[in-house]
Amino acid sequence: MDELTNWLLEGSPWVQYRTFIDILKKPEDDIETLKARKAALADSQVRSLLAELSQWPGAELKSHSNAGHHLHKLTFIADLGFNARDPEINSIINFILEHQSPEGPFQSFINLPAQYGGSGESGWTWMLCDAPLIIYALVKFGFGDSDGVQLAVNHLVGLIRENGWPCAVSPDIKFRGPGRKDDPCPYANLIMLKALGQIPKWQNSNECKTGAETLLTLWERSRERHPYMFYMGTDFAKLKAPFIWYDILHVLDVLTQFPWLHNDSRLNEMVDIVRSKADEKGRFTPESIWKAWADWEFGQKKEPSRWLTLITHRIIKRL
Repeated sequence: MDELTNWLLEGSPWVQYRTFIDILKKPEDDIETLKARKAALADSQVRSLLAELSQWPGAELKSHSNAGHHLHKLTFIADLGFNARDPEINSIINFILEHQSPEGPFQSFINLPAQYGGSGESGWTWMLCDAPLIIYALVKFGFGDSDGVQLAVNHLVGLIRENGWPCAVSPDIKFRGPGRKDDPCPYANLIMLKALGQIPKWQNSNECKTGAETLLTLWERSRERHPYMFYMGTDFAKLKAPFIWYDILHVLDVLTQFPWLHNDSRLNEMVDIVRSKADEKGRFTPESIWKAWADWEFGQKKEPSRWLTLITHRIIKRL
């Protein structure tokens, strides 16, 4: 790992910062960590993201898999480790908090066509394929204990059924994705677990165990079960960054944060698939990319990516 760690520390400041925290387990107040964090916050690509997010919510949300949307840039910034102590993040939080639904979840600026139950005009509302990501970011930013976040969490948790979270939306719209009414939505379960995994109160809850079992059962029965057209086949298994949609690394990054799953054979089967893709030096090369992130070092498929390598080893290291 020494050679691999040195290689990671030759990367962009934000890679260096997360390497100190996630791989070397250095404390936040360590001199080297603080230096790397300051450099990461000053990095030109990070500054560009923060400038975009200062215009929250940005363009209307038409597709939740739109990798360039502010929603996914928000979660990436949260993953880098910035928080409410940073003035730029604090202003973004204030914009988000301005739009909380009466029932609890924070809203996105969405355009839902009339044929899918919307008005055809853009407006503030929420769906279970976006609201948990906002909660995730707010918790990572240090707002997990706020009354507003707790209200949002409680409402979304309450939507769970025996087979996990369904496709669910705000009461002011009528929408259901391309699946059977009784099916769980794989992506909704993934990002609900992503959010709840950051909140100690919920980490060992029955709701999280139900959601995790939903995802692992879908993996186990991936040949015959594809609810809401979410497949766990060849494309699902391709290594890809950052965490945006429904793929093997995103699922593993979420599930490995629950220690009570670490001995699950289905989880370890997925980890073994990922582990087999390392080169002789333990590095990982992207097998698929998001075009919206083509300028980032993980936005290419020709050579190993430090960020992809870091997040993959972080997954393996948890086990």
